[in-house]
Amino acid sequence: MNSIDDLMAINESSDLLRFSTAGSVDDGKSTLIGRLLHDSNNIYEDQLKSVGKDSEKLGRELDLALLMDGLKSEREQGITIDVAYRYFSTPKRRFIIADTPGHEQYTRNMATGASTADLAVILVDAENGLLTQTKRHSFISALFHIPHIVVVVNKMDLVGWSEERFNEIVEEYKDFAMRLEMKDITFIPISALKGDNVVNQSDNMKWYEGATLLHYLETVYTGSSRNMVDFRFPVQYVNRPNHRFRGFCGTIASGIVRPGDEVTILPSEKTTKIKSVIDGGEYIDEAFASMAVTLETEDEVDISRGDFIVHSGNHPFVSDDLEAMMIWMNETPLKVGTEYILKQGSRRERFVFRDVTFKINPEDLHRIEADSLQLNEIGRVNLSLFKPIPYDEYHKNRSTGNFIVIDRMKNLTVGAGMIIKKSKKQTSETRSGNRDSNAIRNIFPQVGQVSHSDRCSLMGQVPKTIWLTGLSGSGKSTIAFALEKKLFDLSKPCYVLDGDNIRSGINKDMSFSSEDRKENIRRISEIAKLFNDAGMTVITSFISPFEEDRLIAKEIIGEERFTEVYVNTPLDICQERDPKGLYKKALAGEIRNFTGLDSPYEAPDGPDLEIRTVISSVDQAVEMIVDYIDAGVVEV
Repeated sequence: MNSIDDLMAINESSDLLRFSTAGSVDDGKSTLIGRLLHDSNNIYEDQLKSVGKDSEKLGRELDLALLMDGLKSEREQGITIDVAYRYFSTPKRRFIIADTPGHEQYTRNMATGASTADLAVILVDAENGLLTQTKRHSFISALFHIPHIVVVVNKMDLVGWSEERFNEIVEEYKDFAMRLEMKDITFIPISALKGDNVVNQSDNMKWYEGATLLHYLETVYTGSSRNMVDFRFPVQYVNRPNHRFRGFCGTIASGIVRPGDEVTILPSEKTTKIKSVIDGGEYIDEAFASMAVTLETEDEVDISRGDFIVHSGNHPFVSDDLEAMMIWMNETPLKVGTEYILKQGSRRERFVFRDVTFKINPEDLHRIEADSLQLNEIGRVNLSLFKPIPYDEYHKNRSTGNFIVIDRMKNLTVGAGMIIKKSKKQTSETRSGNRDSNAIRNIFPQVGQVSHSDRCSLMGQVPKTIWLTGLSGSGKSTIAFALEKKLFDLSKPCYVLDGDNIRSGINKDMSFSSEDRKENIRRISEIAKLFNDAGMTVITSFISPFEEDRLIAKEIIGEERFTEVYVNTPLDICQERDPKGLYKKALAGEIRNFTGLDSPYEAPDGPDLEIRTVISSVDQAVEMIVDYIDAGVVEV
């Protein structure tokens, strides 16, 4: 390390981690951040002197919390009101900290800090344990799908560095978190005031053998939380310095783009190709999520601020009816039927709340009936927009699945929302361009004189759809037809929808392009739904490689009817079997975009049932499904 240039080179090459701190009032968030900065040598001498002087004025010893509590009222009260952002770096990584308020009154500020975080540090006072605000902040962190949660049990010095007390809090938090969608939770005992386990390992807690907080922050892997599959580019600015150049500027929300890619402009549905990708005045070969770039298209296509540029084979949803989780951030309650503005990136559209489905009690996460939301309340809502917008479900893409709500009259931000899915009003609508929204409004489902319960009584069952998914050659069709025979022998009316049979009949007009594959699954789902409506159990056998398509199928068929069975067979075994010779053709270049080779298969994350054919025979696989049915998880 010989020069400033060397230091800057390391700094620029290290990746960036955004994390927020949360917890109840006086859990020690600001003290923790101050300690983290101080012990990692990220405080300038003049800053330290200033904090020392302010500490003396307030009659305290050196109070590192003052590094973060910038507002005068915060310093006087000893609480954080605003979101305080702080940048610091180590040789291993760069960081942006959002120190968020703990008081219930400022929950909206905590949500602001959490909305862009890759990781959340949630503090728990070792003496007080979990409080309502701790649970509320944990729920908001889960709601924002923050991929990594670090529960820091602070003030261990006040409980005598007790391992027993630490374990009690860990178990209490785990019990609460079981009801939340948290995939990665780490627990660290610390004393922010003394510096134990913040940057340096504690001599007072020899029983703790895990990493210090800083070491964890430096080493946690965040790449998996980035969506590199779905290319989404919200246009923020059209750059036309002269008649020879027209570029579209913005930050890539997700995915990767390269020159030559075929893209679609939404909502106009016009298609073109990317001519060039420009970053800081330089032409580059590719750009990916979070990069701010300029795109130049080959054709003169009408593209405006707020439009989406996406890959032609991978569209977001487009709809004027949405279902979302909402955090209300204003003293004036949410009003159903009142016109608001939805702001999604640079796009603004008028809308009304159609209804509030329920709100959440943060203490026990129970749902409460509601017709409005008050300040800091969280609930599920349905929205009707004046114009359709492109979007993704929030769990798939945080950038294109969130929005804020603006009061039209006061021009104030009053709420933040995360799109769950299309509203139930349009459950059968799939990707943009597939249906005419005006035509949809003129279609009215007809109800006959025979009820669904009558059909179930006649068939002697409550019908379900057993959705078998897996690689080509995994054994899906073999298991599906064996299961059909077994259920038939048990006097359970059922029918198999098999990929080849469907392709040779109702879907013989479709190719194997990405868009047609999606439409293939959509049609199958609609057919399965009709079979279920008629009282028949349906067994499907389709590769259905993308989680997104399976979620659409689940939405169309109905969550209570849909059972996902993952036929898990390793790729090398499938290639050895190769019952139709498709792998051989794909490897010879005769078939392109073959799942498992040059096209991905997204294995289900938590299927209802997983069958490993390398250790289970066909008969055993059928018995597993029947046992699952008999256990009552699938009611057939």
